[in-house]
Amino acid sequence: MAARVEIDEDSSENKGSMWVLDQKLDQPMDEEAGRLRNMYREKKFSALLVLRLAFQSLGVVYGDLGTSPLYVFYNTFPRGIKDPEDVIGALSLIIYSLTLIPLLKYVFIVCKANDSGQGGTFALYSLLCRHAKVKTIPNQHRTDEELTTYSRSTFHENSFAAKTKKWLEQYAFRKNALLMLVLVGTCMVIGDGILTPAISVLSAAGGIKVDHPHMSNGVVVVVAVVILVGLFSMQHYGTDKVGWLFAPIVLLWFLLIGSIGILNIWKYDSSVLKAFSPVYIYRYFKRGGRDGWTSLGGIMLSITGTEALFADLAHFPVSAVQIAFTMVVFPCLLLAYSGQAAYLMRHQDHVADVFYRSIPDSIYWPVFIVATAAAIVASQATISATFSIIKQALALGCFPRVKVVHTSKKFLGQIYIPDINWILMVLCIAVTAGFKNQSQIGNAYGTAVVIVMLATTLLMTLIMILVWRCHWILVLIFTALSLVVECTYFSAVLFKVDQGGWVPLVIAAAFLLIMYVWHFGTVKRYEFEMHSKVSMAWILGLGPSLGLVRVPGVGLVYTELASGVPHIFSHFITNLPAIHSVVVFICVKYLPVYTVPEEERFLVKRIGPKNFHMFRCVARYGYKDLHKKDDDFEKKLFDNLFLFVRLEAMMEGCSDSDEYSLYGQQTLHSRDGLLNNNGNTSSSNQDLTISSVDSIVPVKSPTHVNNTVMSSSQMSSQTETDELDFLNRCRDAGVVHILGNTVIRARRDSKFYKKIAVDYIYAFLRKICREHSVIFNVPHESLLNVGQIFYV
Repeated sequence: MAARVEIDEDSSENKGSMWVLDQKLDQPMDEEAGRLRNMYREKKFSALLVLRLAFQSLGVVYGDLGTSPLYVFYNTFPRGIKDPEDVIGALSLIIYSLTLIPLLKYVFIVCKANDSGQGGTFALYSLLCRHAKVKTIPNQHRTDEELTTYSRSTFHENSFAAKTKKWLEQYAFRKNALLMLVLVGTCMVIGDGILTPAISVLSAAGGIKVDHPHMSNGVVVVVAVVILVGLFSMQHYGTDKVGWLFAPIVLLWFLLIGSIGILNIWKYDSSVLKAFSPVYIYRYFKRGGRDGWTSLGGIMLSITGTEALFADLAHFPVSAVQIAFTMVVFPCLLLAYSGQAAYLMRHQDHVADVFYRSIPDSIYWPVFIVATAAAIVASQATISATFSIIKQALALGCFPRVKVVHTSKKFLGQIYIPDINWILMVLCIAVTAGFKNQSQIGNAYGTAVVIVMLATTLLMTLIMILVWRCHWILVLIFTALSLVVECTYFSAVLFKVDQGGWVPLVIAAAFLLIMYVWHFGTVKRYEFEMHSKVSMAWILGLGPSLGLVRVPGVGLVYTELASGVPHIFSHFITNLPAIHSVVVFICVKYLPVYTVPEEERFLVKRIGPKNFHMFRCVARYGYKDLHKKDDDFEKKLFDNLFLFVRLEAMMEGCSDSDEYSLYGQQTLHSRDGLLNNNGNTSSSNQDLTISSVDSIVPVKSPTHVNNTVMSSSQMSSQTETDELDFLNRCRDAGVVHILGNTVIRARRDSKFYKKIAVDYIYAFLRKICREHSVIFNVPHESLLNVGQIFYV
């Protein structure tokens, strides 16, 4: 039963869309497309739903920021308090830090720069990659811009945005510098994933010592390590089953610290409220000198978790996050810090454990239990953010291949990475047991946080110019104010590099080396494949049998290339005297979008004449998607291949032009089925574009399409049936997955640092990371590896 193509002319919303009515399939694609658009755009939530989501966001987004009162004042005054007015000065700094950074900058500005709800440095980078050609692996095609989740706009030629875009794209050095900025921010977030559990759990466990003063510090460290081991060991279960507990725990925590703060202000010294005057900041620095300046490293800890706030944005609308912060988090934190300051005005010698000392005796142990639970929730949120950002780096070719496990069927963003989990656990325990006190861990933590914030500020500057099209004066005001505050903090934490601040720098340097070398090797491998791909003339010269015996079956050849025939294919047929009757080149590539809808995932096109039976399939994924999640990837591949054959048969002779393009990837001559070799041409003077599940076919007019397609479908139905039967027989005969097992070596004339990077570091990472067959979920019994050496 032949498929039909109809045009919906009347719908202004879905103008130019195609309905594919294939056998029993008679539901318009417009409904599904509309549903997808609604999913990926900002929804209009009811007031009640927004409040419910705001409540849920407390457990996911604000755990890290909420546990800061456990350790801020101790890290601000590690040598004790010299003058009671210093407490008011420090409180004033905390108040204005919370107001400027989390409230104004992140909650009301940065959170709006999310990538369809996704936050973090890589989300900002993906936005920039869509609005400017700054991606360092040039495997994108203009048809990728037609995705539902792909959003970009054009620039006016003489606009400030257009000039900035041109400046960014002009030199490869600038693209690499932007990537390095993103990688530095990413590495510091990974550092947060190590330091947050260490300082939060150690600070919470320190409450035991307050009630038992004679207990040694070693016991507190042992308790903290046991909690950390339990926390990391439970990661493989995911947070889906226990996640419903997080929001109530964190809400209870905020209400407790806020209430205790009110009690302490009333009980000890209400004069601390004059800290809302910024005059006390000036007096604090004037009186404290260099010690006052370096104490900013401790003040900095009051806004730790702000970056995690942005990274964990995924499942909540911005409005819910804003309501939760302004109605619960911000006022409770201000009350908590003010209450601690009021207590310190009377008990200056209790600064080391002011949080637990300021708790009324009657509720001490309940607060201790809630504090420990809140510290675990805060650690969980940071660990999850680390997994998420490593998954994004992996998708963009900036991290070695590691196993990624989805822990929830409901939430795609909840993932678990076993290898990274155990590395984080070992490093976290090493930091906790090595430093043994909050002060040095706090110094390290502050260093990591301020560097992430600086990276975000610089990326936000580009977002405001290229994506939001803000006036340059607004961009200058935002950037200047952010940099003044953050560089001030950065200058303070530099004084503490030798007191623990070196830890995140060492951790970040190690991860940065791994990520950059891996990305460098990935780019070089892609460039080699591009330059060594086989010409179409060579393929045509082999003839229909490709100069070999065509054996029954389907060969799926995996390649990095989205166009052209890879070098691995020529290497394969040169060494083996046979090739399968049907050959499909599969390119799995990741795009700078957070997800690619299933309906738009596959692009299929033909290579060479029809009797060659060679095809290309490009499977596109977003940085949140997971290829292994497609358990029926092979089935979907063949479904799209069969659909392509049916559409190709229908479209023969449908236009005055003798050529048409499928998704614009190649130009196909309908008379002989030949593709041109550059892979980038398409008809530009067509009047209408018909869109379907996996193809876009430019034609002249709707009436012409309907009449011609029906007649051409009847004329070519026999040919279509024969080819579909042939494909089915080959599929039943067996499917073999052909992967390139490439070894990369530096050329002899390469410089020594390139040889070290490629021959040793990259080779070592390739040896310990997971094989392509595991990542692609290829059955071992049908796997064929083809060895090659690339000299780059």
